Amino acid sequence: MTEMRTLKVALLGCGNVGAQVARILLEDADALAARTGARLELSGIAVRNVNSKRDVELPQELFTTDAETLVKDADLVIELMGGIEPARTLILSALTNGACVVTGNKALLAQDGPTLYEAADKAGVQLSFEAAVAGAIPILRPIRDSLSGDRITRVLGIVNGTTNFILDQMDSTGAQFADALAEAQRLGYAEADPTADVEGHDAAAKAAILATLSFHTRFALENVHCEGITSVTAADIAAAKDAGFVIKLLAIAEKLTAGGTETDGKDGVSVRVHPTLLPREHPLAAVRGAFNAVFIEAENAGELMFYGQGAGGTPTASAVLGDLVSAARRLVLGGPQRTETTTGHVPALPIDASVTSYYIGLDVADQPGVLARIAQLFAGNGVSIETMRQTIHRDAESNVESAELRIVTHRASEAALAATVEAVKGLDVINSVTSVLRVEGV
Repeated sequence: MTEMRTLKVALLGCGNVGAQVARILLEDADALAARTGARLELSGIAVRNVNSKRDVELPQELFTTDAETLVKDADLVIELMGGIEPARTLILSALTNGACVVTGNKALLAQDGPTLYEAADKAGVQLSFEAAVAGAIPILRPIRDSLSGDRITRVLGIVNGTTNFILDQMDSTGAQFADALAEAQRLGYAEADPTADVEGHDAAAKAAILATLSFHTRFALENVHCEGITSVTAADIAAAKDAGFVIKLLAIAEKLTAGGTETDGKDGVSVRVHPTLLPREHPLAAVRGAFNAVFIEAENAGELMFYGQGAGGTPTASAVLGDLVSAARRLVLGGPQRTETTTGHVPALPIDASVTSYYIGLDVADQPGVLARIAQLFAGNGVSIETMRQTIHRDAESNVESAELRIVTHRASEAALAATVEAVKGLDVINSVTSVLRVEGV
């Protein structure tokens, strides 16, 4: 009987995810060997402090602070440190030395992914990052492999569990943003400093990765228009609910076809992250709590949705181990390694070129002709109104009546919609613009 090959696995980082990866590698060693055709030997775990307390009990002799040496002697490297440096340097070193790399570092991939992809291509090794976008949800491999014979036209994703939990709390309990955030922090869904989540930066990094694989072009973080949820109020949530919508922070990547002045006569891709109204019957509207989901539209496959736990040590470790087994199999069987598939260059288009609908809340004077003036202004800017609802209310102190208008537009370019909102603000019958949010799924 031929002796089974042993592959050395270096683990960089031992936080919630890293600790679970190490546990599974040790506990399920025989099962993993049977699946890969080689024994996966955890040769070491690089950490800042070898004496730190960890939730998972692991052999102390595995820990080291010498990440550089650990990487040089490895066949497979798992990077779960996060941040840009030293993760970037260590990954490049691993790739250059001929090791396959598995990473969950969405910030690094969004900022400097092309450098890493090129290094992997040059070395002929595999760079995998399923865990970088949606935790346990297998989304990158289906996009890269299962849909490789199709044309993806649009991707919409709830890819940040923290913000989804906050918005879901606001929707289900009527809580203000600050109170929902505090509850998320209490339950461990939000960090003490939640900026990366609530300002949309985490989702934007994931949007860049999704766009890169979906449209076979390398997109970076700078190509993503990003807005967070800090300006979403309980009043916005309540008004959306009353109109049959739910507000979600969506990562959107969509192919736009030449035809409008905003695209400069070229096809392109719009990549954006922002709070979005969805009809309550839309599949993404039912994604509750800290769960994630990605909704894909393709020319031949039609509509697909992938749903599951988007964070957490054990779920995310599942995605990491899936990548690791795939890379190990290729080392055993030989043949070319898989990175990402880029076949050309489709330009990233600015937010103004996006095609969407708007929900606009207006507080207006209750007098004859107001609706007609507003409708005329919309038409003059090339924006069609789909629905308009009016509610009359009386100020308790002044006893003056005013009207609240809630307008949902048909799809139009972002540029035309933004110009319309600015023009509306200039009307003398407008007391205030109470809300402006984008709408999808109508």
